[in-house]
Amino acid sequence: STAPGGAGFQYWRVRQTVSIEPALYIVATPIGNLGDITLRALEVLREVALIAAEDTRHTRRLLEHFKIDRPLVSLHQHNERQRLPQLLAELAGGAAIALVSDAGTPLISDPGFPLVRAARRQGSRVIPLPGPSSLLAALAVAGLPTDRFVFEGFLPARNQARRQRLEALATESRTLVFFESSHRIGETMAAMAAILGPERPAALARELTKLYEQVYDDTLGALVDWLEVDPNRCRGEFVVVVAGAPQQDQEVSQGREARQLLEILLEEGLPVKQATRVAARLTGIKRNVLYRLALEIQG
Repeated sequence: STAPGGAGFQYWRVRQTVSIEPALYIVATPIGNLGDITLRALEVLREVALIAAEDTRHTRRLLEHFKIDRPLVSLHQHNERQRLPQLLAELAGGAAIALVSDAGTPLISDPGFPLVRAARRQGSRVIPLPGPSSLLAALAVAGLPTDRFVFEGFLPARNQARRQRLEALATESRTLVFFESSHRIGETMAAMAAILGPERPAALARELTKLYEQVYDDTLGALVDWLEVDPNRCRGEFVVVVAGAPQQDQEVSQGREARQLLEILLEEGLPVKQATRVAARLTGIKRNVLYRLALEIQG
C-alpha cells in the first residue's frame, strides 16, 4: 500500500503481512538522542502495517535513519477526530498500527487520547512500548523529591490564566513538573517566582539528551536571574521541576479554608457543635481544634 496524502484522502485497506499481533502500539521515540530508541520500538515500527504520526515529516526522518519503510498517516490535534473512524476500522480488520509523537512517549501533552480510548472501547488491544520521556528524565535529575509528583503539562499562555493556575498550585505539597517553550520560559519563571515564592527550590532542564543539554537547579528567583544573563539559555525545549509547598504553607492554607467553611456553616444557622462536626468531616482537621475556632468566630 502507499502512504496517504493530505486531509482529504480516501482511506485504504492496509495489508497485514507481519508477525506481530493486531493491536494499537503506543511507541515511545527519542526526545533527542537517537540512540535512546529501544530495540522493541524498532521491531514494531518495522513490522506494523501503518504508523500514525503527529508530524509525518518528522517521523519520516526518524524512519529513514533506521532504514524503516512503512506507510505513514498524520494524526494531530487538528485532524484526530476525523481520522478515528478510519483507524478504528483498520484495527477492527486485524491491522497492527503504531502511534508515535514527534518525540518521547505519545499522549503526554501530545495527541492520541481519543484514539486510545475509542480503540479500547471497541475491543482492540492497546499495547504500550515504554521508552524516552522528557517528563521522567527531568524528574530523575532535578534533585527534588520524586516519590509524589504532579504533572501540569504546559501552563496557559495568557498571563491572567497562568497566574490563576499557579495560585491554585501554590499550596500543593507534591513536586510540580511543567513543560514550557522557549518563547514563554522567561515569563513563566518570573510568574512562578512571584506566586510560588522566589526561595522555592526548582530545576530547569533544557534540551534533554541533545547537544546543548543543560540542567540547572537553584531557587526560582535565582533561576529567573540565570535565564536573563544569557539569551541562549532561553532557547530550546524546557521541563521545569519545582519543589512542593513547605509544610507551614500548607497548614496556613488549610487553616484559612477551615475558617471560611466554619463561617459559612455558622452563618447558615448551624449550632457550633454541628458546624464543627461537618467541618471536621470535610477537612480532616481534629474536631476540638475546629470547635475552638468556631467559638472564636462566634465571639
